[in-house]
Amino acid sequence: MSTFLLLHGAFHGGWCWARVAPILRAQGHAVFTPTQTGLGERAHLLSRDITLDTFVQDVVAVLESEELEDAVLVGHSFGGIGITGAADRVRERVRGLIYLDSVIPQNGCSALDLSTAEVAAERRRLAAENGGLSVAPPEPAVYGVPPGPDADWVRRRLTPHPFGALDSRLTLANPPGNGLPCTYVFCTDPVYASLARHRDFARAQPGWRWREFAASHDAMITHPAETAALLMELAA
Repeated sequence: MSTFLLLHGAFHGGWCWARVAPILRAQGHAVFTPTQTGLGERAHLLSRDITLDTFVQDVVAVLESEELEDAVLVGHSFGGIGITGAADRVRERVRGLIYLDSVIPQNGCSALDLSTAEVAAERRRLAAENGGLSVAPPEPAVYGVPPGPDADWVRRRLTPHPFGALDSRLTLANPPGNGLPCTYVFCTDPVYASLARHRDFARAQPGWRWREFAASHDAMITHPAETAALLMELAA
């Protein structure tokens, strides 16, 4: 059996894995779904002091406090940053990384540096509306969640994203993945266009696995059974 740490993306929280985690647990896997500081049920901690280092430490703290070993880190979207940083710092606790349609950070870069110019400009504009504290969440349709009950459920739970976690830079001592087994999962239906450069990077990495998955960017919400099955397959 595997130990999964499932890390959500921007504006989301651990809640987004609510349909996937029970499937994994029912098959005997251990599952942890932490929420990054300032988001989800931790939105009351939102502050200008939150950085990418905060997000990485969130993940490291779970691995260390739960005394996890041989963990499979799954990063969805922005969550790719947290799992990369954690593998860089506590490699000995990690079996491998699964980038689920995600960002892959680079040493010395911010999330805005790795975004398209259009996305970076829009997020700076939104942050300026509240003095640089946070960025308001988009509509669920941006993540490929169609109108209806699922979109309503997501819309109620999305929270503003700390701007400091977008604008701060991350220091990595090793290349992304830190020599561990890595898989990139490209969600194709529909394609989340702003991740093109990250997909290109993943495909160019020697030894990394590549999978295409006919699901939306928020696959854990729109295709939970298929997402769980894919994660179990990749972790086996």
